[in-house]
Amino acid sequence: MLTSLQNSLVKQIRKLHSTKERHKQQLFLLEGTHLLEEACAVNYPLETVCCTPDWQAAHSSLWSEACNQCDRAEIVSKEVLDAIATTVQPDGVVATAKRNNRQSQLPFTGLVLALETVQDPGNLGTMIRTAGAAGASGLWVSGDSVDLDSPKVLRASAGQWFRLATAVTEDLKVTVQQSQQAGMQVVATLPSAALTYWEVDWRKPSLILLGNEGAGLSVDLAAIADKQVRIPLSPGVESVNVAIAAALMLYEARRQMSQELGVKI
Repeated sequence: MLTSLQNSLVKQIRKLHSTKERHKQQLFLLEGTHLLEEACAVNYPLETVCCTPDWQAAHSSLWSEACNQCDRAEIVSKEVLDAIATTVQPDGVVATAKRNNRQSQLPFTGLVLALETVQDPGNLGTMIRTAGAAGASGLWVSGDSVDLDSPKVLRASAGQWFRLATAVTEDLKVTVQQSQQAGMQVVATLPSAALTYWEVDWRKPSLILLGNEGAGLSVDLAAIADKQVRIPLSPGVESVNVAIAAALMLYEARRQMSQELGVKI
């Protein structure tokens, strides 16, 4: 059992709390039982798995499954586990996995989110979670957004990170144009738009464009959209959270598609 905070593996994993080190080591952290379950469910390759004796005793089947999917497995003391986790009260298990083990392209079909310069990991994780729940095809994120594999993004996604197709695009404008060429309608969210979001025919293959939490969507991207929509707000309310905006449109799209199929949601 690893008990020393000076152990080389412990030091290496602790460094992954930093974005710079995650990029340098090309590894990311996944913490907690639920995320490990989701990773194992989709056979996501793991690098290292560390857990406390108590966690191992309580989750023997999951531990065995994780050991078969990782390069290295270690039992560690509670003090070591607390040190390598980013959460205040970790539940007993932390793993690492290779970065960039995701697809670089998404299908230009169905319902897709495209996010420009989203900075809050909680927002990004929530949108991944909601897109998965609503049956979206995938999610694009611009290269200047928060890292897709930030620990907070993974936690906020509640495991949907491993199930929803996601990809980073270094030129979101080109990606938007490619989606249009493939026959998707591009819908931009703007507070000044004439259409409300429920006036769009979401039964068509659609790309939903959402912008930065503070600045919103850039003028260039908004200009190339096929439709611009707004979310009606009560007087005195300036905007809604970007993750809420995404949820409203994703579920309006699901409602319309379900109605067409005669399915209750």
